Amino acid sequence: MNAVEMRGITKRFGSFEALSQVNFTVEEGEIHSLLGENGAGKSTLMNVLYGILKPEEGEIRIHGKAVQIKKPSQAISLGIGMVHQHFMLTPVMTVTENVIVGSEPRKGPFVDYGAANRSVQEMIDRYGFGLRADTRVQNLSVGEQQRVEILKALYKGASVLILDEPTAVLTPQEVEELFVILRELKASGKSIIIITHKLKETAAVADRVSVLRSGKMIDTGLEAKGCSINDLALMMVGRRVDLTFTRRAEEAGEVAYDIRHLNLTKKNIPVLKDINLELRRGQILGIAGIEGNGQTELIEVLTGLCQPDSMELYKDGALLSGAPADFLRAGVGHIPEDRLSRGLVVPMTIEENIILGYHRTDAFSRKGIQKTEAIHSFAVGKQTEYLIKAESVQSPCSSLSGGNQQKVIIARVFSENPDVLIVAQPTRGVDVGAQEFIHNKLLDLRDEGKAILLISADLDEVRRLSDRIAVIYDGRIVSQTDHDVLDEMELGLLMTGGKEGEEKAL
Repeated sequence: MNAVEMRGITKRFGSFEALSQVNFTVEEGEIHSLLGENGAGKSTLMNVLYGILKPEEGEIRIHGKAVQIKKPSQAISLGIGMVHQHFMLTPVMTVTENVIVGSEPRKGPFVDYGAANRSVQEMIDRYGFGLRADTRVQNLSVGEQQRVEILKALYKGASVLILDEPTAVLTPQEVEELFVILRELKASGKSIIIITHKLKETAAVADRVSVLRSGKMIDTGLEAKGCSINDLALMMVGRRVDLTFTRRAEEAGEVAYDIRHLNLTKKNIPVLKDINLELRRGQILGIAGIEGNGQTELIEVLTGLCQPDSMELYKDGALLSGAPADFLRAGVGHIPEDRLSRGLVVPMTIEENIILGYHRTDAFSRKGIQKTEAIHSFAVGKQTEYLIKAESVQSPCSSLSGGNQQKVIIARVFSENPDVLIVAQPTRGVDVGAQEFIHNKLLDLRDEGKAILLISADLDEVRRLSDRIAVIYDGRIVSQTDHDVLDEMELGLLMTGGKEGEEKAL
């Protein structure tokens, strides 16, 4: 029997049709991957299923019964649980306390924490989650926190689990552990829907695959074993996408950015500890690490957003310091890790965002007055060059998909032709077509002699693009090697503090 049937689902936002007569089914006891480009309608479809959005047309059946789902509480009562990419946990509370919120067992007027602990620990042991129910969430790794989110859904009776980008911030080891858990849940009869951009992981764990493109279901219920990664990419974007191609630097040039003895303390806690790195022209240095190990602070220091306790920073042999504007003037470009908080002002138009930070330069202003024609012409040209999908450059960035928002930022930074690029999470939440485009742009800039620091939670991305790889753990650089010295598992071990690495010269 099908656990979920969605028939003829149509959803409109004004005149825009986000979903058009979409059919989607999930069988009981299967792992089903829902694929599609940014803006294809994946999240919209799942938000309809979870009761966040109401469709204009269509029917939903859960375990064969027609239902009306108007809000998430109804979805939960029907056995549908959703685990979002950004966890909603209270760090100071225990695993049990986080899991039972809203469904606390009672002993008279009081919460029966003893019964709750026993119930949660039994569930942990049954599914092999490898946790202790009385552990505080703040002491758990990212992968373990994700298991707590899954436990929350299971505790509320979920038989259908929707996982939104579940491997986005996990190490290779944590991904494998998650897949073991998902297979165990599947064996117990649970149905699991995974929204993901990672085709390799879809091939590894999914039983069937459905592909959305521009609000239409291209194919649904495909056997995952019969599909290659390139076949899935073709269905997603409508053209062949090479997800394995790369090219290495022929020869590294002179040191363009020299970071020496970088130390940073926040609230009396050392965050960055004696970091020494060299960025060379014509080379990409990749930083691999689990988020929260100092990457954000490293980015902020190297772009002038944060003042360290100590550091000698040289650009082309000259000391560099000051505010972000000084770094921009010195030829340091910055792709921020969070495009919404640092990269864009989303209510503003593409035209306004694409010159942000450079709007006072001679190209775009004269005596404080903006050159409107020059700005418009520049924006239109970059929209074409960077394949930004929008009605016009007057469209607000809030109307764009994540991938197209990212292209606006990249067009802005790359067009200024910086000597040094600090690139953080360049393809987070971006579909395979946009990934390929962004990767090729980065490789082109490297081949033009730019010095690039790439910081990414996606280890595949780091390994594919980097000429050298440094691993950051607990605010220290614990390894620096050429790109081909360590395999995925060895890097993953270093990322969790498993061993100290060696430094090997290029």
